[in-house]
Amino acid sequence: MQIRVLLADDQPLVRAGIAMLLSAEPDVEIVAEADDGAQAVELSRQLRPDVVLMDVRMPHIDGVAATRALAAEHLIDDPDRPVRIIILTTYHVDEAVHAALRAGASGFVLKDAAPQELVAAVRAVAAGEAWLDPAVTRRLLDDLVTRPDPGLPSPVQMAQLTPREREVLVLMAYGMSNREIAEHLVLGDATVKTHVSRVLMKLGLRDRTHAVVAAYQSRLVQPGTAPPAPARAAGPAWRGPARASLT
Repeated sequence: MQIRVLLADDQPLVRAGIAMLLSAEPDVEIVAEADDGAQAVELSRQLRPDVVLMDVRMPHIDGVAATRALAAEHLIDDPDRPVRIIILTTYHVDEAVHAALRAGASGFVLKDAAPQELVAAVRAVAAGEAWLDPAVTRRLLDDLVTRPDPGLPSPVQMAQLTPREREVLVLMAYGMSNREIAEHLVLGDATVKTHVSRVLMKLGLRDRTHAVVAAYQSRLVQPGTAPPAPARAAGPAWRGPARASLT
């Protein structure tokens, strides 16, 4: 499947470099470029890209405001053709990154990240996963845990999860993809996908990123701890995600 990407950055050289990098991948197509948030929103309405690489700081309308606008128009949570957003930033963790994630972004990548990391992030987010830069994930988690978000699920909502759904949520928080969760719990991929959907529905959450934040802020998972042991040994032990801890 071809991944259709919209680039939004006010620096032409940055856009050109990212476009060149991603265009070299056989499964990625650059469908448009925008130099500010307003143009990114308008192009997203028209083209419905799979992924928007959104610079967090742009003139007129920045990446946070543009993300909020796309969320308000229900483009981010469109069940048929969701427009998923990756925030691009030169900063590690600041309030803008927190705001973008709360607004509906699926993750963020530092502009000085390795090229292969950006490509992996685009593929992961297009597939419905979350992506946070591995270099600063621990700091971000610590910040999120100490900054409660009133929009996250209540204890009553968390209590609605079945034991299996709680297991799946915990493994999501440890960075496992659906396939990794299936292997860990000895379940089918389709079964795990159903559990993830039910977790999101019961907790009233938009995507995996917010589900994982909810797991940490509810203390279901503690930063720096290891995932539970797999249901049965099956080959080499799981060593954790090569990407970020919120994938």
